[in-house]
Amino acid sequence: MMNARNLVVPASLLLLAFILVLAAGCTTPGETSGNPGSNPSGPVEKVEVFHFHRTQQCSSCITLGAYAEETVSRYFTPEVAAGRVVFGHVNVDLPENRPLVEQYGPTGSSLWIGVYTEAGFFKEENVNVWYKIGNKDEYMTYLKGVIGKRLAGDFS
Repeated sequence: MMNARNLVVPASLLLLAFILVLAAGCTTPGETSGNPGSNPSGPVEKVEVFHFHRTQQCSSCITLGAYAEETVSRYFTPEVAAGRVVFGHVNVDLPENRPLVEQYGPTGSSLWIGVYTEAGFFKEENVNVWYKIGNKDEYMTYLKGVIGKRLAGDFS
């Protein structure tokens, strides 16, 4: 005869498995191209900020992209109008987004920053934003600072 005590362990294991699967889709290791620890030679021509995601998104993934979009639109309006800053939500499941997915190489929901200079293209996944999605002001202040540095050619 099954009692409530016998059901607690399987239910707990199912909940743990669900949480682990959800978390695995939201976090990915970082990847960079170029030399992000140094200043590239020449002025920055353009900075791209892309929120890569799948068709099905968890609430944290949606928040990550919404805060990034709001940061860019609030603090970089002149740069967006001039084409120096570009923002986009990119669904990795859609075939028309294949060129951007291949260029950046995301493996899940993530925020990537690409910088074009005379020296070439530099890309980086910013994993620190995941730790800030619980505080919108902190997230936006942090991302504003990162984008501002990249526009100035600072890759530190």
